[in-house]
Amino acid sequence: MPLRAFYDSLTIAGTVTSLDPGAKSFELRAKSDDLFTVYVGPTTYYQVLSNLDGLNRDRAEAAEGAQRDADPVAFDLRKYVKDGCLTFVEGIRSVNGATERFEARTVYLMHSMPGKYLFEETHWWLVQIAQMADRWLDILFDVKRNYEIDDFSKLYRTNLNITGAPTSDSVQECATLSRLIYGLSSAYLLTGSERYYLAARAGVDYQREAFRSLSHDGQYCFWAYGRRRTNDGEKLIVPSENADDRGTIPLYEQIYALAGLAQYYRITLDWEVLEDIRRTVNSFQAYYHDVKGGRSPEFPGEGGYFSHLDYATMRPDSPGLGQNASRKNWNSIGDHIPAYLVNLILALDPVPKSPAERKLEEFLDVCRSILDETSALIIDRFPDPDSDYVNERFMADWKSDHGWGWQQNRAIVGHNLKIAWNLTRCANYYQTLEKAHRDRREGDLADEHKARADRCLAVARKLGRSMAEVGLDKIRSGVFDAVQRNPDNGMPTQFAWGCTKDFWQQEQGILAYLILHGAEQGDTEFLGLARELMAFWNLFFLDRDRQGIYFRTTADGLPVVQGAYGQKGGHSISGYHAFELNYLAHLYIRSYVIADKDDDNGFCLYFKLSPRRDQTSINVLPDFLPPGLVRIAGVRVDGVDRTSDLAPTNANDFQIQVGQSSDFVELVVQFETLPG
Repeated sequence: MPLRAFYDSLTIAGTVTSLDPGAKSFELRAKSDDLFTVYVGPTTYYQVLSNLDGLNRDRAEAAEGAQRDADPVAFDLRKYVKDGCLTFVEGIRSVNGATERFEARTVYLMHSMPGKYLFEETHWWLVQIAQMADRWLDILFDVKRNYEIDDFSKLYRTNLNITGAPTSDSVQECATLSRLIYGLSSAYLLTGSERYYLAARAGVDYQREAFRSLSHDGQYCFWAYGRRRTNDGEKLIVPSENADDRGTIPLYEQIYALAGLAQYYRITLDWEVLEDIRRTVNSFQAYYHDVKGGRSPEFPGEGGYFSHLDYATMRPDSPGLGQNASRKNWNSIGDHIPAYLVNLILALDPVPKSPAERKLEEFLDVCRSILDETSALIIDRFPDPDSDYVNERFMADWKSDHGWGWQQNRAIVGHNLKIAWNLTRCANYYQTLEKAHRDRREGDLADEHKARADRCLAVARKLGRSMAEVGLDKIRSGVFDAVQRNPDNGMPTQFAWGCTKDFWQQEQGILAYLILHGAEQGDTEFLGLARELMAFWNLFFLDRDRQGIYFRTTADGLPVVQGAYGQKGGHSISGYHAFELNYLAHLYIRSYVIADKDDDNGFCLYFKLSPRRDQTSINVLPDFLPPGLVRIAGVRVDGVDRTSDLAPTNANDFQIQVGQSSDFVELVVQFETLPG
């Protein structure tokens, strides 16, 4: 039945295919291949994308000799709307029987110059990460520029309302503190701002002092869930209070307790921080790991990591765990890779063979084995031949669990994209190992690593393309949230609840498609998807009034601010995913997208090496990148150019010798992308 007198707001995204100034309209083709006729009028507003700083970057120029006075609507249409350009439109859709019309109210441009994108400019993500980091620190610590452990003890809060003020819940969660430390460390790596380093260092000191629990022999470390201040003093909270994990020690919270420590370690090589990381990984291996082949008749020995421990028995199979007993899930397998493994392996590999540093080799081998096992399990156990999505929850023997809690037989689109992103990172790592073995004429090992890389890429490509069909919004762009894995409503996508979009899932999509673009050596399919998602992020997820991020938007991009979704800080939003996006989008764009532009294909990373370090060299490779993609173009140590004597001559060597020092050493490394 045709609708009558129906009006609603609608956002559309696509490529301009034609203009008709006489009819005051243009046509826009969406990713769905639908063609929209967009009408403009005297109240249509044209806006060039702005960053978190809110600065107006509209520098569009009208055609020479054009006069606005004669026909201002047509003049503005010609000035701003260009054939072939990615354009977003917010407007009003009117339907009355067979008559339908879409009128633009705001037309968004990605740049003032056709064919360019502001989010690919050299400054874009640097500005965004600095704006966010400054606002976090201003909110928590006011105008301070130097930070001590007591500042975090007194003022850090997990839960902050939309303005950044503390809520009535005074809890300090360890995992969210670590995520903020990750964000501050990433901001320092990109900008070299001392403020971010000092805050990260104080945060690390507070995390280690306030939440760490060491075993009697000093070999294992667990992290308490949090602390809460009451009228009777502070209370240490050991088991989780998160709804899905209440009363347990979930592995993913222990994993994310390492996120900030690992990123901070990349900057500093602080041996005390590494020791806590090592002891925490020991706990993963001793308490959560279901060793392949079995170490006990009580466990199946099917590989992987159990998702929860009973704090009373320290076992994963305790009846006290309820629905989490003897379970494995996406978080307990996949989260190791992005949260700490990539940064830790980068920091340790290769370990120089000096006597003082050989003890690190054994720990590096453990990290490599976790990467090998978790990536192989994701490839072998997660894909489902009967669905476009992966399975996310499992029994101990890897039978799919489609009856757990709220998830049932539902998929989280962002998890599928996170797998695509991280398997591509793993493929880059294995390609690097393959090249090293081929250079040493170790053919069997090289073939083994090539096979691993190929398997990782095959699954990553398949998921990337599948999510483009069923997990992304083809009309407005953006990544959807929770969907039914096997739709039964006759539609390609069936939503579990609403057709909303969450900030962290946009991050996974952007990074997945940027890195897949790099892996596909210029395939524009993935780059186009990445650009559309970056546009949606920068248009609709940036809270420009408060230099923050909205957690959730509607399908059209309107922020959802009711309840917990209005919080700036919380269990899921604290300083991690958005900072991670800023950090890696900057690196990936400079490495994968701008590789053919000599004027801006470089970037810098900043390190501040602690005198408390065992290593006499540092691996500065920015991420798991393909071999031969980037090279070190410059090295400065404490402000002195040391490129000629410190920069490795081998393009695949990123190890810089820094020696021992009783002082902090500031290291700035300049990279450039090599021609393809």
